[in-house]
Amino acid sequence: MCFCRKLIPVSFLAKQLNSSSVQSKAPGGIANPQVYSQLLALYLLHNDMNNARYLWKRIPPAIKSAHSELGGIWEVGQKIWQRDFPGIYTSISACQWSEAIQPVMEAVRDATRRRAFGLVSQAYTSISADDFAAFVGLSVEEAVKGVIEQGWQADLATRMVMPKKPDSAPLSLIPNEQQLARLTDYVAFLEN
Repeated sequence: MCFCRKLIPVSFLAKQLNSSSVQSKAPGGIANPQVYSQLLALYLLHNDMNNARYLWKRIPPAIKSAHSELGGIWEVGQKIWQRDFPGIYTSISACQWSEAIQPVMEAVRDATRRRAFGLVSQAYTSISADDFAAFVGLSVEEAVKGVIEQGWQADLATRMVMPKKPDSAPLSLIPNEQQLARLTDYVAFLEN
């Protein structure tokens, strides 16, 4: 079980769905529910909660009430907003997603799980296996197997997981000459 899979390349699709041309081609300037569903799910995938929230406010109430899948996607978004990690996994598995939305919601679940792993590795020196399993939305056995694959330690006797601290990114220091050249360029620009 690998939690290091990268996000699917969806930025182009999100730009297309978000463009005003999609809405201008729609009757009355209102996009169809599938477009709203896909765009909302893509915003959740990229953890872009501000755009997701504004899109939800922009969707006409008649479309929201007529399409339960859209409400299910927003329920997942609310759980993400509240940082209710167990609730996110529960909400994702509670709905029957359409073929167009299913892969995106699976990717949302995987991205959330990766974020949870990252948060735990930064915030904890040890955490109970039960709490960790709930946080990543797995059974205790699967969670322990996942942490061992990540190079973390797990103590079965105490049922504790000890995360491995992430490697800090090396600081790229700008040589003094380059920094001085940049400052000179800025000052010269401001004077002109």
